[in-house]
Amino acid sequence: MEKTTYIFGHKNPDTDSAVSAVSYAKLKELMGFKNFKAARAGHFNPQTDYIFKRFKVESPKYMPDLTPRVDFFLNKTCETVNENSSIWFAINKLEEKHVKALPVVDNNGKYKSLLYYSHFAQNVLQIVNPNTNNTVTTSTNLIEKTLNAQVLNLAKGDELFKAVVLVAAPSVSSFSEELDSHGSENTIVICSDRQEIHKLCIDKKIKLLILTQGNVLSKELKEQAAKNGVNVMISPYTTSKTVMLISYSIPVSLCSDTNIKPVLLSDSLAKIRPLIAKSGCRRLPVVDTDNKVLGVISEYDINSEPNIDIVLVDHNEFSQAVEGIENYKIQEVIDHHRIGSFNTKYPITFINKPVGSTSTLITGLYREQKIPIPKEIASLLLCGILSDTLILQSTTTTEIDRQTAEYLSAITDLDIQALGKEILTAGSRIKDRSAGEVVHQDMKEYQSSKNTYTVSQIEVSSTREVLDRKEEFMQELEIERRGLKALFSSLLVTDITSLSSILLISSDPKFESFINFPRKEPHVYFLKDVVSRKKQLIPLISELVENFEN
Repeated sequence: MEKTTYIFGHKNPDTDSAVSAVSYAKLKELMGFKNFKAARAGHFNPQTDYIFKRFKVESPKYMPDLTPRVDFFLNKTCETVNENSSIWFAINKLEEKHVKALPVVDNNGKYKSLLYYSHFAQNVLQIVNPNTNNTVTTSTNLIEKTLNAQVLNLAKGDELFKAVVLVAAPSVSSFSEELDSHGSENTIVICSDRQEIHKLCIDKKIKLLILTQGNVLSKELKEQAAKNGVNVMISPYTTSKTVMLISYSIPVSLCSDTNIKPVLLSDSLAKIRPLIAKSGCRRLPVVDTDNKVLGVISEYDINSEPNIDIVLVDHNEFSQAVEGIENYKIQEVIDHHRIGSFNTKYPITFINKPVGSTSTLITGLYREQKIPIPKEIASLLLCGILSDTLILQSTTTTEIDRQTAEYLSAITDLDIQALGKEILTAGSRIKDRSAGEVVHQDMKEYQSSKNTYTVSQIEVSSTREVLDRKEEFMQELEIERRGLKALFSSLLVTDITSLSSILLISSDPKFESFINFPRKEPHVYFLKDVVSRKKQLIPLISELVENFEN
């Protein structure tokens, strides 16, 4: 099973997170690795959306969660069989392809039923049961293909009919009476070299005469058969084997299980587990929204390793990761934040350096591998650095960030200051955006020893509009706090012109007395020269939480 490795930033992707995922996926491709794809768990904020459109780069694939589902466990190589094929053809395909079940499809590839051994066996036993009548629903074309027969005369080959199969063993007179008792319209006669039987069958205008062991008609009888509309074919097999094979010429649609309904790629494993357990073959067909077959998923598949792995960029904490990530193997982490409570059961590549943005680290990886950076990717990476460092003015900015920005500027011919102001302006507009959208666009969840809390951040050209809508934002923060049962939820509003911030906090009333920041107004605090959530605010917040818990 071929795996896909998805590269995710944090679940509320900011610019640095998104461009790092796309740029690293491109690096892997240029290094010759297959199936590395950028992904995102949340929607873009206005700044990130603007940047991807500005440089005409495709956005990462939107995957809101990684809840184990059919798509992540399905082997997408699949054999099918047409509903009009013979059961003989189908069971040979089962054997040849070493599969336990075959989806039966129509001429457009749409699912009809599922063929598997136990259900097929039950149907065939009914057909060949000597205690029942000797009728078989088939067509002359199916018989021809099943016997690999030589056709002498054949008309209306695809039309299904309920055939009476007779073996011409009795005397001519006795067999003539038997033919009369069944009628001739849908009668199939199997005979070897008895010419008197050949003539009798042609005279009585039976449906099909099968000559076994390579025997042929005389020229006169062949002409008479054509005149009387009698189908004639030559079987290379003995009479007994020919009889047996005709039983297997029935269309596969009559021997497959129509009660097994298909599932979709998006269906969760929790949903399909009981369905697989109830199916007769512990397998289910998988279809797309047009009912076209994509594969078959089995009990073994859903208990095996999934067909995806994960790379994390711009964070290393499960609380900030896409939902369901704990079900998959993390191959690599590339980050510039603090190391949280991150652990794996196996060794991984872990790159963590104290620089201003993950885009700086990704650029460094291109240079280490001596791989030229495509111009559009270099443009994204420069935006990532300028966004995360507030145009290289944040306290998190390092000399490596500055040098890297200059390197990318030289590649792209983009002016650092002009581009920085352009993208920060694109991200600072909150007019016509709901408080909920603003709070959630870059919200990170943190864990202390006893509590959960959230810190969102937005950059604006003036904090006035946020203060004018204070009640709206406080209400949204309180909803978030109660929903998570958190100690507090907060919004850091950074003024990109003054390089200072205000902090709105909705908290447990018992925690309020521990907040020692300068208060601007109720539930709003002024943080002079604070622009970095990671390097400046979180250490201060952590200390307040620790004092509260102790």
